[in-house]
Amino acid sequence: MKTTVDRLGPVLEGTLPAAWLITGDEPLLVAEAADQVREAARAQGYTQRELNVVERGFDWDALLNASRNLSLFAERRIVELRLATPRPGERGGAVLAGLAGDPDPDRLVLVTAPKLDAATARTRWVRAFESHGVFAQAWPVEAAAMPGWIGARLRRRGLTADRDAIELLASRCEGNLLAASQEIDKLALLADGARVGVEDVLASAADSARFDVFRLADAALAGDARRALRVLAGLRREGVEPVLVSWSLVKELRTLVSLRARLGGTSAVDRVLEAARVWPRRRPLFRKALLRLTPDRLAELQQLAARTDLAIKGQAPGQPWSLLGELVLGLALAGAPLPQARDPLLADF
Repeated sequence: MKTTVDRLGPVLEGTLPAAWLITGDEPLLVAEAADQVREAARAQGYTQRELNVVERGFDWDALLNASRNLSLFAERRIVELRLATPRPGERGGAVLAGLAGDPDPDRLVLVTAPKLDAATARTRWVRAFESHGVFAQAWPVEAAAMPGWIGARLRRRGLTADRDAIELLASRCEGNLLAASQEIDKLALLADGARVGVEDVLASAADSARFDVFRLADAALAGDARRALRVLAGLRREGVEPVLVSWSLVKELRTLVSLRARLGGTSAVDRVLEAARVWPRRRPLFRKALLRLTPDRLAELQQLAARTDLAIKGQAPGQPWSLLGELVLGLALAGAPLPQARDPLLADF
């Protein structure tokens, strides 16, 4: 059986298949699906658990022999394997195929692995799990679905939230499910009552470097160059990676370019912002930036962002923090030529 992790409910309610393969590039979803399987297995009498972390040099034959040995009291058991890579090798694939294809009523095999590529998904051992057990995949949550995912997760924690609070949390986590889950855990502890508002989300994130990165982007969009540079200097002192700072600025730059393309020659900025589903509390920031930044300036900023990205990766000359300063000032200021890295203002944050 092939399915997805969000559709395991009916499978877990009946007699459990003896072989499970759960894969995906969302570690949180993979781990939670494995938790569901283990919980259902314990309810059906699987009282023992044998965990194997599969890394280079793993002894597959020892695993095979151990999986065939009954315990002294013949207890039902879970044989769990965590694959560091989705390719267990020739011997590993053969052992896994054998475990899946030879089910034992007293043994449940649970394998978790990173996302499988197309070639691996067609291998014999994966097909064995699909044919004789369950092959469940964890797919990323798309940006448009992120608010719904967060809302559902809040409800499971006994919380409800304003729409603005959910959208703010979604924008802060930017598709990182683990970060979103951790923020929801914090909100469950910090929220005053069962309803979460924007102020609760802001208070929860106030001391995190990730929030400071967003403050940087907000200051640049608002045209507050002095404040933006001050936040940038603080991020550098705190040891925040330049790649995270670049990501936050490029994200807003791409949004501006997209909004400018929608805007065209019209003056209906508010209508464009609403149609693009920009979070209402951030619309004034984007409105200011759109009125300030011309298409030519945005094109220059895109080129600067590309150079900055290459410099951060060590693939082009330039000091990453100086280039980030140029990008911040380019977003915050209008009319003047883009500053250069040699500008004394950018020499030392």
